[in-house]
Amino acid sequence: QVQLVESGGGLVQPGGSLRPSCAASGSIYSIYRMGWYRQAPGKQRELVASINSGGSTNYADSVKGRFTISRDNANNTVYLQMNSLKPEDTAAYYCNMGVVTRSGRYLEVWGQGTLVTVSS
Repeated sequence: QVQLVESGGGLVQPGGSLRPSCAASGSIYSIYRMGWYRQAPGKQRELVASINSGGSTNYADSVKGRFTISRDNANNTVYLQMNSLKPEDTAAYYCNMGVVTRSGRYLEVWGQGTLVTVSS
């Protein structure tokens, strides 16, 4: 019913920037929470940043001051501006949304993941 498509990952040098995006499509009435998670090899998936429908944001301590999450409600899209990237930011990044469908169901939906590699 609802699909998330991510783009914008890639290879970047330390200190560089990337801006992945995630667009939702399907039977959407409203989207409450949007978030980005990441999972590095051999580690558990962790929350990177989230933003609710009111625009309030939450960040992992490791990315505060470097990453900025934003949302475009008209296009059901969430962005993650990542600056001053470090090798330890290397991971698969997944978007997640809390969606109310037109039929009134609440769904937690995940994107397919986009790989971010920070290396010289």
